[in-house]
Amino acid sequence: MKTLEIADATGPLATYARKLRRRPLIVTRRGRPMMALVPLENVDLETLSLSSNPDFIALIESSRARYPPGTGIPLEVVRRRLGLDHLPPAKKAGRSRRSASAKRRVARR
Repeated sequence: MKTLEIADATGPLATYARKLRRRPLIVTRRGRPMMALVPLENVDLETLSLSSNPDFIALIESSRARYPPGTGIPLEVVRRRLGLDHLPPAKKAGRSRRSASAKRRVARR
């Protein structure tokens, strides 16, 4: 793993990003890690921003504590109650390569 002392980081950010080649770069201050420049693959902006949002993380943790595995309402029941049981099952999240604007266009149809 590559490291870079912040005092030595004098080049443009784009230069460091190009040099990564799918490896993280740990930026340090006086030898202690302070941030990381990490290449991303198959991640949309919404997923990334939610996964690092403390309020959203707290909401998810609260929900998981309130509804342990196996105690919530199964997706099939929710779909039936909403009249969506005739639609094909949703695809797993995190695998889409569509842009956010393309997803919104599809959702409006």
